[in-house]
Amino acid sequence: MPTPASHRVRKRRDALRAAGLRPVQIWVPDTRRPGFAAECARQIALVNEADARDPDLDRFIEAAAASVEGWE
Repeated sequence: MPTPASHRVRKRRDALRAAGLRPVQIWVPDTRRPGFAAECARQIALVNEADARDPDLDRFIEAAAASVEGWE
């Protein structure tokens, strides 16, 4: 007789907990929702405006990236 799915799930979760892990639920934006792309475009425009107002930002980012080994 096959093992019920709920039993297999519990066994797997118990093994993960025994390994020192714990479950975490993460909520993310629904990319299929109407208006998602428009909201992304709005936020991108805000970031671009902020970048344009800060001419030193590019130099700062380049200097920070140069200090990370392997960053190109």
